Amino acid sequence: MLVKVVSAALHGVEAVPVEIEVDVGDGQPVVVVVGLPDVAVRESRDRVKAAVVNTGYRFPANRRVTVNLAPADIKKEGPAYDLPIALGLLAATDQIATRDTARTGILGELSLYGEVRPVRGVLPASMALAERGVEEILVPADNAPEAASVGGIRAVPVRSLAEASGHLTGLAPLESHEPVPFERLVGAPGYDIDFAEVKGQHHVKRCLAVAAAGAHNALMIGPPGSGKSMLAKRLPTILPPLMLEEGLETTKILSVAGLLPKGEALAVQRPFRAPHHTISEAGLVGGGSHPRPGEISLAHNGVLFLDEIPEFARRTLEVLRQPLEDGSVTIGRASSTFTFPAKIMLVCAMNPCPCGFLTDPSRECSCTTAQIQKYLSRISGPLLDRIDLHVEVPAVKASDISRTSSGAGSAELREEVVKARARQADRFREENIYTNAAMNPRQIREHVHLAREARRLLESAMDEMGLSARAFTRSLKVARTIADMAGEEIVQPEHVAEAVQYRSLDRDLF
Repeated sequence: MLVKVVSAALHGVEAVPVEIEVDVGDGQPVVVVVGLPDVAVRESRDRVKAAVVNTGYRFPANRRVTVNLAPADIKKEGPAYDLPIALGLLAATDQIATRDTARTGILGELSLYGEVRPVRGVLPASMALAERGVEEILVPADNAPEAASVGGIRAVPVRSLAEASGHLTGLAPLESHEPVPFERLVGAPGYDIDFAEVKGQHHVKRCLAVAAAGAHNALMIGPPGSGKSMLAKRLPTILPPLMLEEGLETTKILSVAGLLPKGEALAVQRPFRAPHHTISEAGLVGGGSHPRPGEISLAHNGVLFLDEIPEFARRTLEVLRQPLEDGSVTIGRASSTFTFPAKIMLVCAMNPCPCGFLTDPSRECSCTTAQIQKYLSRISGPLLDRIDLHVEVPAVKASDISRTSSGAGSAELREEVVKARARQADRFREENIYTNAAMNPRQIREHVHLAREARRLLESAMDEMGLSARAFTRSLKVARTIADMAGEEIVQPEHVAEAVQYRSLDRDLF
């Protein structure tokens, strides 16, 4: 007897509906899985057999079982097909009488005892099946919140093969998981760190607030112990919460990577990723025989922090150039091409020289000029051009450390950032972008209006500092953000002056 059930296969951060055909007939007693399965899918034969028997059902030991995963030209990976294969097998052997399986999607890994375990990629799978017209999806109980966040499909949590079969037959129907409105998920930020803990460095806090307000890339340069890492780790505390569209995009990536916290419906806080400098190119941008998202995609809609950036391999850094421009990563394989989203804030930190004390007034630098130049040249000019804000982080003075007042805290800076982001959201409501950093040349012409003196100042600075055309464009975007923070529609000279100030390292140190 032939039975069809519906599931889904991951393709990058998207999913494709998959029909699982289970045929039980005469022939050599063997279980054959076809349709481009990987090792984990082929091993499902043994997991399904044990789960069926230990749940109290009969496994057709003397029959030939053929499992076909269609379409056959898409790679199927992971254990998510265990549950649909088991239910299809029970239906094909007349042990359960199912309802219309064409309108029910099924995902889940099985233990040998028949328990249903969580799997990766439930959110994109639910979205793909909802578009196909599937009305409900059986998912592991831990994955139910993310599946329920998709409109147009009922997410039914199941904890065992017995529960799933009881629901399919209608003998023991299960309640669907009630979705939680996105607005209720977004609450007050619950961080245990704060910008108020950073002593001094007021101009660096201002720079990072500008970066957060417009989603601009930033580079901090200063001696060891000046607080660069401390400042970067507190950047998420002033970022606005994700909007619904951004939350869905971010959650899809985390779900595919298996990093979505257990029982969480949608990501509401912007991600912060800080990979070690020994990371490979594939680890940063994604890769593998069946590509998965790398650190740059895991930081989508959030912050990618590269500490001690000159210590990263030169080739690894260079792969950032295309994602920083396009907001996505494209990975080609012989069978197909995968595209991962990568709209990030790149925040970097580095010392001014190999020993770190070139700009420290209290400690003497031991590096030669040649060593300093070699160290700084590890960051290429084209990559540096793509970093909007460069700020020097001086050594902290003892008088700053002993002060009880530390200046603006996260709540105050966050309020500024949220207001600026709200102005940008209103400005770009008809566009497919959210922040000033994402503006293309047409959008810059339409939305960046400079006062006459401001334009003269920017042109003069470009000539004197030798800025590239890309640096000129990025200064325009930064000036637009600073004007938004000031509540100004026209970019004034003081906004341009501050934006140009953040390009000073082009001339002073590089």
